[in-house]
Amino acid sequence: MTTTLITFALSTGRLRPWREGDEDSLSRHASNRHIWNNVRDFFPYPYTPRDAHSWVRSNKSYHQPTNFAIEIEGQAVGNVGFTVKDDIYRFNAEIGYWLSEDYWGRGIMSEAVPIVTRYIFDQFQVNRVFACVLSGNMGSMHVLRSAGYRHEAILRQAATKNNQYFDEHIFAILREECTGNE
Repeated sequence: MTTTLITFALSTGRLRPWREGDEDSLSRHASNRHIWNNVRDFFPYPYTPRDAHSWVRSNKSYHQPTNFAIEIEGQAVGNVGFTVKDDIYRFNAEIGYWLSEDYWGRGIMSEAVPIVTRYIFDQFQVNRVFACVLSGNMGSMHVLRSAGYRHEAILRQAATKNNQYFDEHIFAILREECTGNE
Protein backbone atom coordinates (compact mmCIF):
# COMPACT_ATOMS: atom_id res chain seq x y z
CA MET A 1 0.00 0.00 0.00
CA THR A 2 1.52 3.33 -0.99
CA THR A 3 0.64 6.65 0.51
CA THR A 4 -0.64 7.98 -2.81
CA LEU A 5 -3.48 5.45 -2.72
CA ILE A 6 -4.68 6.41 0.76
CA THR A 7 -7.08 9.27 0.19
CA PHE A 8 -10.51 9.85 1.69
CA ALA A 9 -13.21 12.05 0.19
CA LEU A 10 -14.83 14.77 2.26
CA SER A 11 -17.88 16.72 1.15
CA THR A 12 -15.74 19.87 0.89
CA GLY A 13 -12.36 18.37 0.01
CA ARG A 14 -10.30 15.34 0.94
CA LEU A 15 -7.98 13.75 3.47
CA ARG A 16 -4.65 12.70 2.01
CA PRO A 17 -1.03 12.17 3.01
CA TRP A 18 1.21 15.22 3.29
CA ARG A 19 3.34 15.97 0.22
CA GLU A 20 5.91 18.39 -1.10
CA GLY A 21 4.22 21.63 -2.09
CA ASP A 22 2.07 21.77 1.07
CA GLU A 23 4.58 23.91 2.98
CA ASP A 24 3.29 27.40 2.07
CA SER A 25 -0.32 26.53 2.74
CA LEU A 26 0.59 24.74 5.97
CA SER A 27 2.62 27.59 7.43
CA ARG A 28 -0.04 30.14 6.42
CA HIS A 29 -2.98 28.24 7.95
CA ALA A 30 -1.21 26.76 11.00
CA SER A 31 0.38 29.98 12.23
CA ASN A 32 -2.60 31.06 14.28
CA ARG A 33 -2.67 31.76 17.99
CA HIS A 34 -6.29 30.53 18.30
CA ILE A 35 -5.22 27.12 16.97
CA TRP A 36 -2.10 27.05 19.12
CA ASN A 37 -4.13 27.80 22.26
CA ASN A 38 -5.92 24.44 21.86
CA VAL A 39 -3.06 22.12 20.92
CA ARG A 40 0.07 20.78 22.60
CA ASP A 41 3.12 22.98 22.84
CA PHE A 42 5.12 20.90 20.35
CA PHE A 43 2.90 22.49 17.68
CA PRO A 44 4.94 25.63 16.90
CA TYR A 45 3.73 29.18 17.10
CA PRO A 46 4.40 31.08 15.02
CA TYR A 47 4.39 28.23 12.48
CA THR A 48 7.24 29.11 10.15
CA PRO A 49 8.00 27.87 6.61
CA ARG A 50 10.90 25.94 8.15
CA ASP A 51 8.49 24.21 10.58
CA ALA A 52 6.22 23.36 7.64
CA HIS A 53 9.12 21.95 5.62
CA SER A 54 10.17 19.74 8.55
CA TRP A 55 6.60 18.50 9.07
CA VAL A 56 6.05 17.63 5.42
CA ARG A 57 9.45 15.94 5.14
CA SER A 58 8.85 13.88 8.29
CA ASN A 59 5.41 12.70 7.11
CA LYS A 60 5.74 12.10 3.39
CA SER A 61 7.87 8.95 3.72
CA TYR A 62 5.35 6.78 5.56
CA HIS A 63 3.86 3.88 3.61
CA GLN A 64 1.03 3.75 6.13
CA PRO A 65 0.45 7.39 7.07
CA THR A 66 -0.45 8.46 10.57
CA ASN A 67 -1.10 12.11 9.65
CA PHE A 68 -3.49 13.28 6.96
CA ALA A 69 -3.65 16.72 5.41
CA ILE A 70 -7.11 18.20 5.08
CA GLU A 71 -7.15 19.57 1.57
CA ILE A 72 -9.77 22.11 0.50
CA GLU A 73 -9.60 23.82 -2.89
CA GLY A 74 -6.05 22.52 -3.39
CA GLN A 75 -4.72 23.85 -0.09
CA ALA A 76 -3.61 21.90 2.98
CA VAL A 77 -5.65 23.62 5.71
CA GLY A 78 -5.49 21.17 8.61
CA ASN A 79 -4.38 17.80 9.91
CA VAL A 80 -5.87 14.71 11.51
CA GLY A 81 -3.26 12.39 12.94
CA PHE A 82 -2.65 9.73 15.54
CA THR A 83 0.03 7.95 17.51
CA VAL A 84 -0.17 4.28 18.42
CA LYS A 85 1.04 3.96 21.99
CA ASP A 86 3.43 1.36 23.41
CA ASP A 87 4.06 -0.87 26.42
CA ILE A 88 0.83 -1.61 28.33
CA TYR A 89 -0.98 0.96 26.15
CA ARG A 90 0.07 -0.72 22.87
CA PHE A 91 -3.55 -1.30 21.79
CA ASN A 92 -4.39 2.40 22.20
CA ALA A 93 -3.98 5.23 19.72
CA GLU A 94 -4.23 8.93 20.50
CA ILE A 95 -5.90 11.03 17.84
CA GLY A 96 -5.37 14.76 17.40
CA TYR A 97 -6.35 17.35 14.85
CA TRP A 98 -6.38 21.00 13.95
CA LEU A 99 -8.06 23.07 11.24
CA SER A 100 -7.47 26.54 9.85
CA GLU A 101 -9.68 29.06 11.60
CA ASP A 102 -10.98 30.07 8.15
CA TYR A 103 -12.84 26.73 8.05
CA TRP A 104 -14.16 26.43 11.61
CA GLY A 105 -17.86 25.72 12.07
CA ARG A 106 -18.35 24.01 8.69
CA GLY A 107 -18.51 20.41 9.93
CA ILE A 108 -15.19 19.46 8.34
CA MET A 109 -13.72 17.87 11.46
CA SER A 110 -17.02 16.18 12.29
CA GLU A 111 -16.65 14.46 8.93
CA ALA A 112 -12.88 13.83 9.04
CA VAL A 113 -12.46 12.41 12.57
CA PRO A 114 -14.78 9.39 12.06
CA ILE A 115 -13.00 8.58 8.78
CA VAL A 116 -9.57 8.55 10.40
CA THR A 117 -10.92 6.67 13.43
CA ARG A 118 -12.22 3.94 11.12
CA TYR A 119 -8.86 3.91 9.29
CA ILE A 120 -7.04 3.38 12.61
CA PHE A 121 -9.22 0.43 13.55
CA ASP A 122 -8.99 -1.06 10.04
CA GLN A 123 -5.22 -0.70 9.60
CA PHE A 124 -3.72 -1.04 13.08
CA GLN A 125 -4.03 -3.48 15.97
CA VAL A 126 -5.80 -0.96 18.16
CA ASN A 127 -8.71 -1.55 20.50
CA ARG A 128 -9.18 2.02 21.77
CA VAL A 129 -8.72 5.46 20.24
CA PHE A 130 -8.67 8.43 22.58
CA ALA A 131 -8.31 12.19 22.46
CA CYS A 132 -7.29 14.77 25.04
CA VAL A 133 -9.09 18.12 24.93
CA LEU A 134 -8.34 21.19 27.01
CA SER A 135 -11.26 22.64 28.95
CA GLY A 136 -12.95 25.41 27.02
CA ASN A 137 -12.47 23.78 23.61
CA MET A 138 -16.17 23.06 23.14
CA GLY A 139 -15.84 22.70 19.36
CA SER A 140 -13.43 19.79 19.71
CA MET A 141 -15.61 18.14 22.35
CA HIS A 142 -18.56 18.38 19.97
CA VAL A 143 -16.51 16.81 17.14
CA LEU A 144 -15.59 13.84 19.31
CA ARG A 145 -19.10 13.29 20.65
CA SER A 146 -20.54 13.41 17.13
CA ALA A 147 -17.93 10.82 16.06
CA GLY A 148 -19.15 8.42 18.76
CA TYR A 149 -16.41 9.06 21.32
CA ARG A 150 -17.43 8.93 24.98
CA HIS A 151 -16.36 11.40 27.61
CA GLU A 152 -14.37 9.20 29.99
CA ALA A 153 -12.67 11.51 32.44
CA ILE A 154 -11.64 14.98 33.47
CA LEU A 155 -8.07 15.26 34.65
CA ARG A 156 -8.20 18.29 36.89
CA GLN A 157 -5.61 20.99 36.13
CA ALA A 158 -3.52 18.36 34.31
CA ALA A 159 -2.35 20.62 31.49
CA THR A 160 -0.50 23.91 31.39
CA LYS A 161 -0.96 26.28 28.46
CA ASN A 162 -0.16 30.00 28.35
CA ASN A 163 1.02 29.77 31.97
CA GLN A 164 -2.44 28.66 33.11
CA TYR A 165 -3.69 25.32 34.37
CA PHE A 166 -6.42 23.61 32.36
CA ASP A 167 -8.53 20.56 32.98
CA GLU A 168 -7.96 17.88 30.36
CA HIS A 169 -11.01 16.04 29.07
CA ILE A 170 -10.44 12.47 27.88
CA PHE A 171 -12.69 11.09 25.14
CA ALA A 172 -12.43 7.55 23.77
CA ILE A 173 -14.04 5.06 21.44
CA LEU A 174 -13.54 1.30 21.43
CA ARG A 175 -13.24 -0.87 18.33
CA GLU A 176 -16.56 -2.57 19.14
CA GLU A 177 -18.29 0.84 19.31
CA CYS A 178 -16.98 1.99 15.94
CA THR A 179 -18.89 -0.38 13.67
CA GLY A 180 -20.96 1.52 11.16
CA ASN A 181 -19.38 4.84 12.19
CA GLU A 182 -18.22 5.87 8.72
